[in-house]
Amino acid sequence: MTLTTAEADKILADNFAPWVQALGLSVTDTGERHAVLRLPWSDQLAREGGALSGQALMAAADTASVIAVSAARGGFGPMTTVQQSTSFQRAVLGQDVLVHARVTKLGRRLAFLDITLTAEGEEEPAAHATTLYALA
Repeated sequence: MTLTTAEADKILADNFAPWVQALGLSVTDTGERHAVLRLPWSDQLAREGGALSGQALMAAADTASVIAVSAARGGFGPMTTVQQSTSFQRAVLGQDVLVHARVTKLGRRLAFLDITLTAEGEEEPAAHATTLYALA
């Protein structure tokens, strides 16, 4: 059973620190092994020069990973980030970002994910990340 977007949004509200919640992330889609979150544009998340900060993109990728793993497992359970690698490919200026997280391997103790972050309306990604989670 996959999570609904409402159930996934409740996971965001119930399990993340206030500073992560302040990013304003919302779940737009969930599936058997994936989740899509929206990171809304905010001047507060921009760095000098007006581009969305890499830290905000990395936090969004990490958060989307938790939702994708929860979708793949049929609900939220204890997990922790073991590794995250992020490559930034282009600046995001004044646009929301769609964060597509896909579970590429789900084991009993580990989950591997691939995350693409794309400015809304664009075809080319702004960033790409991979994450590894330890599952309890």
